[in-house]
Amino acid sequence: MAKYYPTIGLEIHAELKTNTKMFCGCKNDPDEERPNINICPVCMAHPGALPVPNKQAIENVIKVGLAIGGKIADFSEFDRKNYFYPDIPKGYQISQYKYPIVSGGNLSGMEVTRIHLEEDTANNKHDRGDFSLVDFNRAGVPLMELVTEPHVFKTDEEAAKAASNFAKELQLILWYLGVSEANMEKGEMRVEANVSVSDNIKAFELNQPVGLSGRMEAISALGTKVEVKNLNSFRSVERAIKYEVDRMIKLLEEGKGDEIVQETRGWDESKQKTFSQRKKEGNADYRYFPDPDLPKMKLHEAFDLNKMKNELPELPSLKRVRYQKDFGIKDEDIEAYINDPVLGAWFEEVVKILNAKDLAKVASNYITTDYIGLKKSKPEIKYPSAKNFAELISLLGENKISSRAAKDILAMIVENDESPLKIATEKNLLQSNDTGALKEIAQKIIDANAKVVADYKGGKEQALMSLVGQIMKETKGSANPAVAKEVLIDLLK
Repeated sequence: MAKYYPTIGLEIHAELKTNTKMFCGCKNDPDEERPNINICPVCMAHPGALPVPNKQAIENVIKVGLAIGGKIADFSEFDRKNYFYPDIPKGYQISQYKYPIVSGGNLSGMEVTRIHLEEDTANNKHDRGDFSLVDFNRAGVPLMELVTEPHVFKTDEEAAKAASNFAKELQLILWYLGVSEANMEKGEMRVEANVSVSDNIKAFELNQPVGLSGRMEAISALGTKVEVKNLNSFRSVERAIKYEVDRMIKLLEEGKGDEIVQETRGWDESKQKTFSQRKKEGNADYRYFPDPDLPKMKLHEAFDLNKMKNELPELPSLKRVRYQKDFGIKDEDIEAYINDPVLGAWFEEVVKILNAKDLAKVASNYITTDYIGLKKSKPEIKYPSAKNFAELISLLGENKISSRAAKDILAMIVENDESPLKIATEKNLLQSNDTGALKEIAQKIIDANAKVVADYKGGKEQALMSLVGQIMKETKGSANPAVAKEVLIDLLK
């Protein structure tokens, strides 16, 4: 069997968070449920209506470009992308072709080709039986499109995971920059995957710095490209890419390679398979030309790029490095804080009070397991104050309370935010380190459990922990288990 190499390129659209649409003053409101409320002569393409660019949308795209290390164009312009479809009232979409706002950049190990700005289309409603309706609320919403370079992988699994990771990281950057909600379920971020398969090892040179001739040879070895649309979750991105790669390989193995044609395919979530939609258009089919109603843009004059770059927030990649260096916490804990910046900010506030790296690890463990566990069962609970949570972790670190008591107190302070020390004192949860008092209790436990004592003396170490457990039960958890263990060992010598 031949070795096949899948190639993946991504096109990701994200609706930008602005007050108004891209070329008119209509409200940009993705949550509006009433159809055709936020519309005007411009986004409805009435004769004589002229577009005016939204400066905030342009600034948002520049921020994304700076965040991924892309080159911000000095000169840029808008173009008309001509095609006829019910969701485009003008008969063309205002987009960008030759002069995108951003060129180049890198994210999650994949090279970015370009990021440009365009207007979103209207929303077709096909669930009305034998006819369809069009809601123009979305028509004209500022839409960022990011296109990656094609990247060759060794397996379908590797390709699918890389694509999903890229989309996740882009969504995080959009959140951190505050430029898009990027909610995939609402269609605010939409992923399309360009997929091809080749058995030519030359395709791998696309990933290498081989010069122009080598790159052209690599591109010619990639195989026929198919674009898969309708990927509205990261899981769908992975499954659709794996399915499409496997479909192509199967056709090639069966000698049916001519059935792989350049086309657009959709993803059927219920059937977990792709399906043919239409023949893929090329750029020539859209007859791009500069929009005569919109001014040319000199972005280096209109925006202070150095100031914008310096004002970028701490991005996920940098935050990961800092969390690992400063706190030494687990990777999965770091990702929890990266994906929930509010949780991360609370963790950092707690750690600042604790001022100890070893306690930071303990705090993180209780946050990502116990606190998040409570949050899942009771979504309405709030964060306890950083001061009280830090006090809880300090009590635990000083062996003043047991881990069981810490969990119980945490469940209390998320409901009623008060001092863990006060709770522990009132409920008799402070651990006892009084060896004299523990010796009396331990001797009583030993006298009442002759068989367990015999098992321990016979070499069964686990029997000792049974005795420790009984001491903990007798003291209602107030005994220090380490001290209790030492007392038992001493008495059983």
